[in-house]
Amino acid sequence: MRRWLSSSVGFGLVAALYLLSFPYHPGIRSPNELCRLWQSRALVDHGTIVINDTLREFGPVGDLSCTARATFPDGHVELVPCVQPPPPGARLSDPRYFPSKAPMLSFLGAPVYAALKALKAPVSDAAQVLFSRLLLTVLPTLVMLVFLRRLLSAFVAAPLADTLVVVYALGTLAFSYSEQFLSHQLTAALLFGTFFVAWRVERGELKEPALLGAGALAGAVVVTEYTGALGVVCVAAFVVAARWGRWPALLRAAGLVVAGAAPLLALLLWYHQAAFGNPVTSGYKFLNDPQYQGWHLGGFLGIRFPDPRAFVLSMASPLRGFFTLSPFLLLAFPGLGPLKAKDRPQWVMLVVLLVANAYFTSSFTYDSWGWTTGPRHLTPVVPFLVLPVAFALERLASGPRFALAAGLCVSSVVAMSLVTQVNYIPNDLETVDTTGAFRVSTSLFGVALPLFREGFLPVSWLAAWLPNPASGGLLLALVTAAALWVFVRLVAQAGAPGVVLAGALAHLGLLALVTEQHEWALSARRFLAGVWAARAGEPFAWW
Repeated sequence: MRRWLSSSVGFGLVAALYLLSFPYHPGIRSPNELCRLWQSRALVDHGTIVINDTLREFGPVGDLSCTARATFPDGHVELVPCVQPPPPGARLSDPRYFPSKAPMLSFLGAPVYAALKALKAPVSDAAQVLFSRLLLTVLPTLVMLVFLRRLLSAFVAAPLADTLVVVYALGTLAFSYSEQFLSHQLTAALLFGTFFVAWRVERGELKEPALLGAGALAGAVVVTEYTGALGVVCVAAFVVAARWGRWPALLRAAGLVVAGAAPLLALLLWYHQAAFGNPVTSGYKFLNDPQYQGWHLGGFLGIRFPDPRAFVLSMASPLRGFFTLSPFLLLAFPGLGPLKAKDRPQWVMLVVLLVANAYFTSSFTYDSWGWTTGPRHLTPVVPFLVLPVAFALERLASGPRFALAAGLCVSSVVAMSLVTQVNYIPNDLETVDTTGAFRVSTSLFGVALPLFREGFLPVSWLAAWLPNPASGGLLLALVTAAALWVFVRLVAQAGAPGVVLAGALAHLGLLALVTEQHEWALSARRFLAGVWAARAGEPFAWW
């Protein structure tokens, strides 16, 4: 039993689930992923950032920007969005398509596509998605877990640190967005790396020139996801708080960080100039979908004034609220006090991070979170909450309150790990009906578990050789083993298995209680069943 409960077993379960899970369904034509991967193909196949030829060769995708040249009678030329009426008297020409996203994942995906193309051409979109995920979103998270464990171990006992690393990896948005080729979890890994380097410099464990590396990581954050700049500012607050009153040291730190970030920021400015005609203009100005364009107008990239509805639903919607599938993260709030006592600069950073992201998620259109397991732009916040969660658990020490909190850790692993095996949650589960009533289901009891019961088991790339139910059953067995591992590890400290179980069942039972099996939920399941990639008894020919 002791060997089974070792940290290496928990980490092995994390690695197995991350590396074997492949929640992807080609029939969905995932726009947020394919738009970047089509640009990777354009870079390799045509040597350009323009994806017009790739769209003709491999089919249309969504989440695009389109620029057109507007030529005026006096010969003046300017770039305008393709979807808007031309300016009076102007003639439109040369429409060019780009992903609407920051370009880092497109650039990183190009050598992955080139390698696949050298092995076997043509490259299926499933193969490109799989290897791009494994190398560019899964692997960075697994590496980040090593450094997250080092941070936790500097403040709390190793057994608790190791357990919370597993809970973070499988019980939060980190799992969902490692298993999609999106920017959010890569941004989280890069932002945490930025902080970790700065934190070690301030502790005297790294020499000051290492801040060049922190700057390079910070630059990579912005090139990966525009809104990651908000997180970079918050990490800067850590350095300012750590060096407050030591102004020469603070200026040196600022200079090193800026110098480290400069090359990647220069790359981003070049990309904007080449694609959108201005180094500080992003693709959001030229969105190819008029509906989405409205979401990004006004304020900064669409960030305006707070909306209580957006805040409440982003935090607590039964479908995709931030704390809905990961309620153990609520423990971070009682952990802020101990964090302030032990590392005040980190506390300053986290308070700024929480306030800034609360404003962001309240001020951006909630409906744009669609097809997600949670408010995806908050994914970079999550790793910074784990240490205060650890402090809260450590303060509870043992007894019923600790056991209940431990139960939330277990249920978070169960809920998020299972929902991640679907990972594309249709918007229809949260809707307003014809009477104006708000109708909502849940991603766990409204989608994931019903699909599994109907025989649509999780997708693994192993399904090419072990069709479902074997490969999907293996993933479900790994989720069960991981949840049991967390349960027994925490019970060893709590000493009240019944209370731990009660805490987990209270969370899961509440999700079941608020789940509406309304007609839109049934329609969403029918749609997912219709595009499910790994049907029972049929090999999934992703290669």
